[in-house]
Amino acid sequence: MLSIALSMIVNLITISVVTGFQHEVRDKVTGFGAHLTIQRVGDFSVFEAEPIHSKQAFVKELRANNQISGAYPVGYKPILLQSEVHKSVRNPDGTTTEQSRKQIHGALLKGVDNTYNFSFFSKHLKQGRLPSLRSAEKSSEVILSRQIAQDLQLKLNDTIHGFFVKDQPVKRLFKLVGIYETGLEEFDRKIVVGDIQQVQELSDWGLKANIEVADTLYNGQLIIRSVISGRKEGFIRYDWGNGPEEYSGISICPTRDTLIRLIVYQENRQRVTESDTAFIRIKVTGDMNSPCVFTQNSSGEIEKIYAQGDENRFQIDAGKKRLNFEIQNGKGRAASFVGAFEINVKNWEDLKEIQTSLKKRFELIPNEHNESLQVLSIVDAQKDIFVWLSFLDVNVIIILTLMFIIGIINMGSALLVLILVRTSFIGVLKSLGASNWSIQKIFLYQVGQLIWKGMLIGNCVGILVCTIQYFFKPFSLNPEVYYLDSVPVEFTWVSWFLLNISTLVICLTALLLPSILITRIQPAKAVRFN
Repeated sequence: MLSIALSMIVNLITISVVTGFQHEVRDKVTGFGAHLTIQRVGDFSVFEAEPIHSKQAFVKELRANNQISGAYPVGYKPILLQSEVHKSVRNPDGTTTEQSRKQIHGALLKGVDNTYNFSFFSKHLKQGRLPSLRSAEKSSEVILSRQIAQDLQLKLNDTIHGFFVKDQPVKRLFKLVGIYETGLEEFDRKIVVGDIQQVQELSDWGLKANIEVADTLYNGQLIIRSVISGRKEGFIRYDWGNGPEEYSGISICPTRDTLIRLIVYQENRQRVTESDTAFIRIKVTGDMNSPCVFTQNSSGEIEKIYAQGDENRFQIDAGKKRLNFEIQNGKGRAASFVGAFEINVKNWEDLKEIQTSLKKRFELIPNEHNESLQVLSIVDAQKDIFVWLSFLDVNVIIILTLMFIIGIINMGSALLVLILVRTSFIGVLKSLGASNWSIQKIFLYQVGQLIWKGMLIGNCVGILVCTIQYFFKPFSLNPEVYYLDSVPVEFTWVSWFLLNISTLVICLTALLLPSILITRIQPAKAVRFN
């Protein structure tokens, strides 16, 4: 009975812990990402994916699918977080000096919009609130993990300096509005959640038209040219007011106030895919009709006098007149692109089926933007974690098998002892005409009662241990090794019922073998033995 009780305790705790561990880690990994990701072909990691157009026909189709709980545009951008820590140091003369020290932390900025489902981060939010992304203006609000906040010594509503790598390092200021903690330390130390508009702008997605005045002259005239930034695909054409052409610049000597409009077109396979508009305003003061005579330095460059703190406003002396420039660069097409679309399914069991159907829908079929897309699941993206989780199923099978074997051996030994002790009783029953099977059933009933009592004790103790761990978490884990800070427990009545039924059936079936000994006992010898 005790062996059955011990077996039930071990089996019940093992199933509850392993199931809880698998589901907890899986839910947290998918919470930081998604079950499925639709992104450009060739990029295995969504963190490094090339952008795709944000206006996709399939989005409405996916959101209407009753197997899918949501489809959200996202974008990722590496970020270097920096905070400044102030500390008062006492000097030998009794005075205090304020010292500051910079703390840095590398992370990934995950950009989302107002359609994103924040339920995962809301569940694990420890302080503050979620970022507000309802405005058309890009938001500087972010949430990050307690580990990052502790490393940088940040608190709610602090300003964070974020640095991004472009042609030149770019600095942005962010406001910390929420602190979360999931216990999945590998991701807690990596993910910062903010506005996707920040990621779009910093990633230079899409075409952007910029205008600049060159430092050199052409036949004594100024050169105004277009500088394209962002993603360039296909053939670029420029419209300076006379229709699209291939020339990216013009020369000019203004004799009156002038407004120049530049429209940049990007053509792909004989169709326009993008356009952006920039302006440059030139105001002439002095003798407007006088020829342009520009002052150049020793390097042959034109002298420009910039307005304080504004590189888009400057003056150039042109002999008897002065030219005042004001540049308004294009807004760019970054908002038309996202890094990927994250898809969440309602039931984990349907993941493979949905992924297969989406692959048939997207892969090898260019979309309306001539983009080749692929569908990746979280199992593909985090293969190491999910392979490790699948190995736990093997451990469960091994533990259950060993516990069943131990229980069968012990109960089999108990049955043999009962048969040997009751040998004369068996002989009397046989002499009275009892069949072998009717006598076997008597002993199986007795052993069955022992099994049932052991199962009852094991269930009570096992459920009690699982309940204590579920509510009070006395058993902790190292999150750096196990991805969780405490032993998770998930108890389901289905698994409990199947475990109990299988234990009872397997043990009783296995005890049929030792009970065959009863058929070998002869009544005459058994009575004489007594």
